Amino acid sequence: MTERATGPVRAAEPVGDDVDAVTSAVLTASRLFVSISTRSLAAVDDRVTLPQFRMLVVLATYGEMKLASLAGHLAVNPSTAMRMVDRLVAAGLLDRRTNPADRRENALRLTAPGHRVVDDVTAHRRAEVAAIVTRMPANQRADLVLALRAFTDAGGDLPER
Repeated sequence: MTERATGPVRAAEPVGDDVDAVTSAVLTASRLFVSISTRSLAAVDDRVTLPQFRMLVVLATYGEMKLASLAGHLAVNPSTAMRMVDRLVAAGLLDRRTNPADRRENALRLTAPGHRVVDDVTAHRRAEVAAIVTRMPANQRADLVLALRAFTDAGGDLPER
């Protein structure tokens, strides 16, 4: 049995199209995902925050890009993105190159250590999620895959690298 704001709910209890019940379940799962992400990041590289790691993931997924594009992908102000970039460049995880055709533009990309951080954290997260999935009843796994794909598609999150 798990707890939610309106009381206990059994994992196998049918939800139907009850938006509140689905929302509560997603919020509960999101706390688990944040916890897994935080532990994975701490286990691999304690110098990088979750928002900085998301920046690394965006660059690992889409490749080299300008600051304005990166800020757009992260839904942050360019000044916020620039502060994060400065820290990640100082940590040796990002490379910033000036565009020779327009000196006001910088191209940002991951360094080899930046790629390693993304790969290592992702591998750690994958292992922890796999351990949780193996504890689920096998007959519920396919439904979970369909539900999570539908949720991710509706949210428009990043594709898996």
